[in-house]
Amino acid sequence: MKQITLRQSQNSDVEAIANLRAIVLLNDLTRLGRFDEEKVRQRFRNAFDPVHTWIIEADSSFVGCIAFKPTLDGYLLEHFYIYPNYQGKGVGSQVLKNLLEQNDVKGKIVTLNVLQGSAARRLYERFGFKVESEDLIDVYMSLKVEDNSRTVEGM
Repeated sequence: MKQITLRQSQNSDVEAIANLRAIVLLNDLTRLGRFDEEKVRQRFRNAFDPVHTWIIEADSSFVGCIAFKPTLDGYLLEHFYIYPNYQGKGVGSQVLKNLLEQNDVKGKIVTLNVLQGSAARRLYERFGFKVESEDLIDVYMSLKVEDNSRTVEGM
């Protein structure tokens, strides 16, 4: 596997990430009857926070992004997008494993939502995320990260 690194995002990354979001979500949002070319990008622009967003690089090439924002009881994982030609190659697993092993995440609850029917749900389930609730569009999941760096129980 290529060398995977994370770098802090900058304001200038917003359009590249918004475009990546549109590419990654196209099939799932189309299947759910919710894809709108401009809204999918604008929704990201409105939520973008470069302080809590990282660019995923493989051998210095932009292959994805992830946002990991502090909450009252833990962290919100969102905007985790990887270009389709890098999906299924361990990039997402490596990034998620590294995030969940950070000392300040241990003992905290990590929450996220994933689109109904998205293949990404399997990644989260492999790491121990449990479904908290769901609606017609989203599945809301959470995980309490154990102090021993192992992810075991959903909250």
